[in-house]
Parts: sequence; structure tokens; C-alpha cells
Amino acid sequence: MTSFSDYLDAVPKVELHLHIAGAIRPETLDELAVINELRLPQPAAELYRFGDFYEFLDALRLAALALATPQDFRRVAYEGIEDLHRHGNVRHAELFFNPHYHMPSGIGYPEMVDGLIEGLEAAERDFGVSALLIACIDRSVCLPSEALQMLDWISQHPRQKVVGIGLGGAERAGPPLLWVEAWRQAARLGLRRTAHLCEDNQALFEAPPAHFTHCRDALGCDRLDHGYNLLADPTVTARAAAEGVPFTVACWSGMEFNRVPRRQRIRAMKEAGLTLVPCTDDPAIFGTNMGHCWRTLFADLGWGPAEARRFSLDGLAASWLPEAQKARLRAEFLASLDALEATLDPADHRLDLAVTRRA
Repeated sequence: MTSFSDYLDAVPKVELHLHIAGAIRPETLDELAVINELRLPQPAAELYRFGDFYEFLDALRLAALALATPQDFRRVAYEGIEDLHRHGNVRHAELFFNPHYHMPSGIGYPEMVDGLIEGLEAAERDFGVSALLIACIDRSVCLPSEALQMLDWISQHPRQKVVGIGLGGAERAGPPLLWVEAWRQAARLGLRRTAHLCEDNQALFEAPPAHFTHCRDALGCDRLDHGYNLLADPTVTARAAAEGVPFTVACWSGMEFNRVPRRQRIRAMKEAGLTLVPCTDDPAIFGTNMGHCWRTLFADLGWGPAEARRFSLDGLAASWLPEAQKARLRAEFLASLDALEATLDPADHRLDLAVTRRA
């Protein structure tokens, strides 16, 4: 019989909310910083400890500066997929990268993208994990004009794996309606669109439920990231549930004080009928991985195989893969889920939070 912990690790998954700059292994960051002459204030393991959301964003941007050559991007993309494969059986991933983060290191858009793609393709050959890329804007440090600039780069250097755009950073610095022109231009280019919104590490007035309406109606987003503050408005929550909009939720908050409240908000989102895709967000910086995220979430909330199956299949449905590839993977997911559930000990469908293995 398979233990429930091992079952959760083996469930086929997708990762739709992971930032490349937040997935750099600490030892890789230390090594690349030396090679590329980036002065870190302390070793990466210490840099990856922070007190609040804004210190985290500073660490994320600093880590991104360690990537200066196509080979650096190839390495972190490959290692990121390897970690997803080894720790949680991720079968498909869609990764955020922020072009503006890296350009101070002297690398251009096509060079960084080609490096990322080389790493993703090598990882797919070695681990069987497909991957796509989402070009992202950090509204804390970029202007709407820079989002349009990023779209120019995408259109001038088209790559099949770059399929969408995203919006990260602090919502208070750039609410959704500032980005309408760029997101509409992205639609004209045939790109998919998402945005971070309603994050619970920001005050309700900074990240309000109204941002859902703006992202859907003005930006045309068909998938959204986070969404916890949505619960403050039952009407907006009900609309999101009725429309079946997928929310990529980060199971393991970067702020220790918010980890238990975050999981309770995820429970409430599920109970409200929202479509959820559990993800890691910034796994290296947060000290987590997909397997750890799922084990902790399920242990704390008392969920079982029914929830695991739903998250697995909903995540795949929410991906931006071509429909034919998605259908093939769905058949594989269903066969794998059936086989796993057949070996699961019927008396062992729950986890004790105290014994969940750390990343």
C-alpha cells in the first residue's frame, strides 16, 4: 500500500505560478554571483530570509541580477524544472520571467529567452516535463510604457514557448487599470494574460476585490494569480466561481506569520467554489517545493484524494498548452490518478501537519 504522503508526492501536477528569479537554488545564486561579479550583502541562504513582502521583492530583484549570460538562464531553467520533477512530480510548468530585472546585467531580451528555452528543452528531454514562459512586469519598478516595450521585444523576437504576459509586484504601486493598453496590445499579439491580484500580504485597500473585475473586464485575463482578498466581497467571489476563473494560489507564504492564515484563506476559496491551482511561487526563496507545498496544505486542511484529483486536473485545464497536448496529458493524468488511488491505503487518507517533511 502507498502512504498518503507518498501518494501526494506522486500525483501528477502542473506548476502555473513560479518566478524564475525566485527559483534559483541558493548554491547556484552564490556561484553565479561570484562568476558575474555581483556583490551580495550576504550568502544566498541569508539573503533568502526577510521580514516582509517588500524585503522579499528586494531579494528577488537582487537574485535576478546574478543571471548575465544565456548559459546562466539555461542553468536556472534546467534546475528549476529538475526540482519540480524530483519534488512533487510536476508534469508541466509555466514560468514567469521579468526581462527588466536582468537587463542591468547587460543581457538582451532574445539572449535571455533563448537561454531559458535551451534549459527548458534540455529538462524536458531529461525529465519529461513540458514548459512554457510568461513574460512578467513588476509594477513596483516598471511603468506601463515599459510593459509596451516588453511587448515590442516579444513581437520582434517571437518564440513559440513565450505564450503570455503577467503582472507582479506590489498592487499598490500599479493597480490593474494602469495596464489596460499593454494588456490589450498583448491580446492583439495573441498572448494569454494573467495578473497578480488580491494578495493577502497587502492591505485590503491596496489589493481589493475590485481588482478582479478590472483584470477580467479591462485586461482580459483568463487566469489569475493569488486572489485571497477576493473573499472580502461575496458578490465578486460568486462571480469568480460562476465564471470558473482559475486562481494559482501559493500554498507556502514567504512570510512565516502568514502561512497558517494563507492556508485557511485557500480553504475558504475552495469552499466558495473557486477553481484553484496550488503552486509554489518562489520556491527557492521561500524554502519550499511542490511536494512540500501539497503535503503541508493537505495536512493542515484535512483534504484527501478527491481534492488531490481535482487540483491535478483543474491545474492541467488551466494551463496554456495547445488543446491537443492538453488532451494527451489529461489521459495520462487520469490513468496515473486511477493507478495511484488503487494502491492507496484506505485507512491512510490524512496527514499530520507535524510530520510533513520540509523542503
